[in-house]
Amino acid sequence: MPLVPTSSIVDAASAARVGAAAFNVIHLETAEALVTAAERTGIPLILQISENCIRYHGSLLPLTRATLALAEESSAPIAVHLDHITDRDLVQKGISAGVGSVMVDASALPYEENVATTAELTAWCHERGAYVEAELGEIGGKDGVHAPGVRTDPDDALTFVRATGVDALAVAVGSSHAMRERTAVLDKELIAALHSTLPVPLVLHGSSGVPDDELRRAIAAGMTKINISTHLVSVFTRSIRQTLDADPTLVDSRKYLKPARAAVTEEVARLLDVLGTPATVPDRHVSQAPAPG
Repeated sequence: MPLVPTSSIVDAASAARVGAAAFNVIHLETAEALVTAAERTGIPLILQISENCIRYHGSLLPLTRATLALAEESSAPIAVHLDHITDRDLVQKGISAGVGSVMVDASALPYEENVATTAELTAWCHERGAYVEAELGEIGGKDGVHAPGVRTDPDDALTFVRATGVDALAVAVGSSHAMRERTAVLDKELIAALHSTLPVPLVLHGSSGVPDDELRRAIAAGMTKINISTHLVSVFTRSIRQTLDADPTLVDSRKYLKPARAAVTEEVARLLDVLGTPATVPDRHVSQAPAPG
């Protein structure tokens, strides 16, 4: 199936009041696991490549081109997205390479500079048919607006969206980047207020720390794009540890990467079902589901 636009996945999810899954690629093995899970379930998936990932690999194009090739050859509807990109050149190089969307992250800049930079890059991306996500401030775990207790104000968010022309907005509602336990409780009333105020879909960063039922309730309240990375990295690493512990003589990396890739595939398929199933218990007082695995 040809690569699909991020907008088509997000818009369809928003209309159906389900989650648009956006999971991060770390290396080729995780990209393969993600695509396999999407093919197995038939649920659309957004593959995200972060600026941190690009820095790790030393270059944008090799992994990006491989990810695009996997998406283009897949039988599932797959989009490719650049996540948390602060470097203008990376934005332009990625979109020029065929990536369909980008999170323009100017959140570390003073507000007026954030608006100006985001608006400029959004206009550049829109001229090339690319979809743009942004945020007012940094997500928790990165010393910014999503630190505990900090929340996105709906009126401020509306002003930002109108000033920049972005297509989606990451909002601070109680999640935090890099959480290793799924214990976060989100502000569903704020999500509902943001959803009713903003003309664009809401994006939840730091979803690795949010339990399944809490994700379902957030989606029911109006959240659409759900970003997950750390949780899947943990699944991958835990599998490798188990394999190497079971056989200390093992040296062929394929023999421990293959089961790790399969473990991620299984968890992604499960999460795609969680995000793609409408909530049946929107009451925020329902007890949290236990963390998987």
